[in-house]
Amino acid sequence: MPSIPSNKPYRVGRSRTGLGLFATKPIKKGTKIIRYFGPLLDSKKKEEDAIENKYLFELNNRWTIDGSVRKNIARYINHSCRPNAESDVKPRKRKVFIRAIKNIEPGEEINYDYGTDYFKAYLKPIGCKCAACEKKRAKKRAEARAERARLKAKAERKALKQAEKLAKADAKLKDKLKAKAERKSKKKLKLNGHSANGMSLNGSSLNVNSRVRASGKKSAARKQPVSAPAPTLQA
Repeated sequence: MPSIPSNKPYRVGRSRTGLGLFATKPIKKGTKIIRYFGPLLDSKKKEEDAIENKYLFELNNRWTIDGSVRKNIARYINHSCRPNAESDVKPRKRKVFIRAIKNIEPGEEINYDYGTDYFKAYLKPIGCKCAACEKKRAKKRAEARAERARLKAKAERKALKQAEKLAKADAKLKDKLKAKAERKSKKKLKLNGHSANGMSLNGSSLNVNSRVRASGKKSAARKQPVSAPAPTLQA
């Protein structure tokens, strides 16, 4: 890591995105923290206009600062969508200062917004990892988990309701079949009772007829004419 004079209110340290610049002393809002510097590139010169790296800071349509040199400590300041500092650009002087827009406490990481063009070119494709975006993503993940849990609970309630409905329908069907079986059984018993009564009556009829026929025979026997006695032979 580059050496920094002890009188400076910042240091280079590890951050969630690699290296970052951290406050070592309280920095008041409006304070110029550090200058962003490096060789000036002239866009009218093809060889200079062709230079590409992540530390180019455009001053205007012609001049750009190449901040990739290691002496440029400001290059370690990371991007944030909700920064505590900003870039104070002075195109005529061809200078850029990083200025605090909030009170920054010791140990707090210093950051500023890199701008829309840089965000689209370098940060959006991989996802911004600043604290604000991480918090937003964490919130979205929590909301997604909550939504999944809500949908799961809804599905479980629906499945339980369906199961209860099927159980009721099954119980109703069983009761219906049972009642049907009972009615069938009663009908069968009733039919069997009627059949038994019919046989009894037929038996009685047969007995009456038999008695009638027997009586008839007896009457017929009584009605037969008595034969005349044989004539007595006289000596």
